[in-house]
Amino acid sequence: MLSPDSFRTARWLRTINLVLQAVLFVALFSGLNYLSRNHAWRFDLTAHQRYSLSPETKSYLLHLERPVKIVVTLTENAENEDIAQAYRDLKGLLREYTYVTENSKVGKIDVQFIDVYQQRREADQLGIDQPNTVLLICGDQRQLVSLGELYGVKDRVRTDFRGEQAITAAILSVTKPTRKKIYFLTGHGELRPDDVDPARGLSALNDELRLRNFDLEYLQLSTARAVPADADLVVAAAPQGRYTAFDQEQLREYLNKREGRLILLLAPGIPHGLDDLLYDWGVLVDDVVIYDTDPDSFADNGDLIIRNFLAHPITQTLLDYKIPLQLGLSRSVRPDPGRSTSGGLEVETLAATSTSAWGEVSYRQRQVPEYNRGVDLKGMANLPPANRLGVVVASERVQVRNNLPFSVRSGRLVVIGTDDLVANYRIAGAGNLNLFLNAVNWAIDRDTQLNVPTRPIERFQLSLSQAELLKLRFTLIFGLPLAAALLGLFVYWSRRN
Repeated sequence: MLSPDSFRTARWLRTINLVLQAVLFVALFSGLNYLSRNHAWRFDLTAHQRYSLSPETKSYLLHLERPVKIVVTLTENAENEDIAQAYRDLKGLLREYTYVTENSKVGKIDVQFIDVYQQRREADQLGIDQPNTVLLICGDQRQLVSLGELYGVKDRVRTDFRGEQAITAAILSVTKPTRKKIYFLTGHGELRPDDVDPARGLSALNDELRLRNFDLEYLQLSTARAVPADADLVVAAAPQGRYTAFDQEQLREYLNKREGRLILLLAPGIPHGLDDLLYDWGVLVDDVVIYDTDPDSFADNGDLIIRNFLAHPITQTLLDYKIPLQLGLSRSVRPDPGRSTSGGLEVETLAATSTSAWGEVSYRQRQVPEYNRGVDLKGMANLPPANRLGVVVASERVQVRNNLPFSVRSGRLVVIGTDDLVANYRIAGAGNLNLFLNAVNWAIDRDTQLNVPTRPIERFQLSLSQAELLKLRFTLIFGLPLAAALLGLFVYWSRRN
């Protein structure tokens, strides 16, 4: 029998003790990992809850019935600091989306960051060729979120981060079983989204709309006899002939009785046949061509430059980033001064010329344009914007229903006084694409903001005088080493005694 005092017994006891300690350590470590994984407590102590999703977003995510893949083409090492910051903001935000849905069986959020230039094969497989964007994919539904949608901007300076609003809205859009459907009118020489012609084609716009999860169809009113019931928006892109009275009546019924949405791009010098419809909606489209003598109002190639915008969802991005429009030949579009104020009709000029512009009435005479007082059209002082000619007008009806304490917006109409705003050769110029996409979103109510708070971007600036900067420099050079030396002397003296 071994004695408790023998060396062999002591060695066995030490071995057993070490084994038990190791087992207890592994058990403790495993238990802590289990608790942290399955019963984690997370706290966001930042002032504006920068790293937390809103309750509304969490509710949507927990009830997702389809998986969503989010592909981000921003890179962390981008030379542009705004892009690098957007990458960091998105990475932290999207981590929260994946965390909320990680235990979901059907509605998981999968996030992937790729470089479209270095990871060309993966980008091609996903059908992505644009950098600095966010693409959401759910089955065959796809929606693009641009960098400009992620931030609020004032005077070209980012003021707040709106990534959660944009991403959550895009998730709700792509997970819906049906897409918003846009019908382009045909039969009168209109521009077509399937046409690749540089001057008369809209194929580039077609790609942009499909990336944003819209379904595009064609509509000829003379054969269809009515606007289809599934039409979320109708677009008449630069008709080259007059619509018949029957066509106009179909569009009027769609707007008035079915609370439809319509966007018109009307070229100057071409009769459109929609005067009665426009009159109903308080809009005047003048038979003039706009000219301007202000050097800042036209480009080298003669294009008209528009820099004056009214604050509106359609033009807000152009205002924030100070982006102009670049247009070809344009006509004046303005609210009808004699329109009825009843019926909840709201008409606003969204984009206008400079005060030196005029509408040339005799543009067909092939003479040098020159303003003739009393003949040509000038902006009115009592019609905002004062003394300017409008080129983009929005009209909508706001009605009160069933004694509700709030208004219900019904039909919406946008009229643009040029034909090639988004033609293939002009769509990339200035803010043309942005304006048209904003008009589409506003027309179909996609501009409605979710009840998701924005995250302010806080900036701290340290202002030091020359003397204060000199003191700070000497403190860093001599103060810190001296403090370390004194601490060392104190420790040495303590040990010696």
